[in-house]
Amino acid sequence: MYSIIVVPPPTTEDDRQQIRLAPGERLSFGRAPGSGLPIPHDGVSRRAGEIVAQGTFWILSNLSARQTYVVENPEGAGEHIKVGPGRLDAPVPFEFSRIVLPAAGDLLPVEVWAPRHDYLDDDAEPDGEATAAAFSVDRTKRYFAVLAALCESRLRGDPHAPLPTVDQVVDRLRPAWPAASRTSVQWNIDYLAVKLRLKPGPESADPGPRLNGKKESLVSLALRFDVVREDDLVVLSGSASRAAR
Repeated sequence: MYSIIVVPPPTTEDDRQQIRLAPGERLSFGRAPGSGLPIPHDGVSRRAGEIVAQGTFWILSNLSARQTYVVENPEGAGEHIKVGPGRLDAPVPFEFSRIVLPAAGDLLPVEVWAPRHDYLDDDAEPDGEATAAAFSVDRTKRYFAVLAALCESRLRGDPHAPLPTVDQVVDRLRPAWPAASRTSVQWNIDYLAVKLRLKPGPESADPGPRLNGKKESLVSLALRFDVVREDDLVVLSGSASRAAR
């Protein structure tokens, strides 16, 4: 069974056929006609690199002498890794990846997907008490709807989108929460900062400057640890069940 899928860069000679690799299989790419994935561009090395499937992930070798390759996570907020010239067997941690090859003024994308997921068989009953959740959130509460509204634009595919203002969050929540106001939304943002342990509660907080970038910190944490996922955006729909207080 294949474990990764490679989508070649768009060229006039390539119809973007997907290439499937099973664990242990290798795919060389470069300008040389004999490459497993030939890339006919003068700015690409003859032996540019190699992709190796490793079960649920893959590794990248940069065989060029001078070019650094960037592997982007299209789903992340600017997440990427750099693979320098001559670097071998760099593990890539993203499920959806885009290798960006600098080529004489062009940037050629090679997409690599790693859709296979292996999980521990947890049918057996564990001994002792259950582990406490890292982030305890109730998806029926209004604070979660506020958090979802803050994360929405980045979850929908724009990792660099500016975060909405409080007024924009109010407008976004009105279909499901008609009484939403600047005061109530800001209160929920402050509550989330305490609940997700970005700052202490008012009874234990030290005096000092206010926390800067509170919304950015909340969104960064929520997206990095999947506190909010794309399917959670249903809470923003006016047809969804109204969030509880």
